[in-house]
Amino acid sequence: MTTINLRKYFYWYKVDEYIEVSDEVAEELRADKDYEINHWRRMKRNKANYSLDADDGIEHSICEFEPSPEEFMARAVTIQRLCCALNHLPPAQGRRIDAHFLLGQSVQEIAEAEGVSCRAVQIAIDRGLETMRKIF
Repeated sequence: MTTINLRKYFYWYKVDEYIEVSDEVAEELRADKDYEINHWRRMKRNKANYSLDADDGIEHSICEFEPSPEEFMARAVTIQRLCCALNHLPPAQGRRIDAHFLLGQSVQEIAEAEGVSCRAVQIAIDRGLETMRKIF
């Protein structure tokens, strides 16, 4: 049996309090304390201490929460309605809106791929969006 000081291992003990524990428990407490000290040293050595005021985006990722089931269902319904409106468009308008907004292609890339002018693609996209607004 080994006598240990609890204040040495647990920060919430403000005064010395000695208890007897088995040798295995004392060894585990020492190993854990050593691990904590080494971890703190590695953090300092690698400059891995982060501040939420550093303006590197960490605070945004920490504050981002999962959507509630209601928000998730509202998004699903919105996406379903948008897909339905997209399916009601003529094939050329639907294809061009899909390529521009969902695939991220520019109007010029779409025009070159289809062999039409940029103006024709832009008019098709504008008219398709107007039709989708009416359907939606």
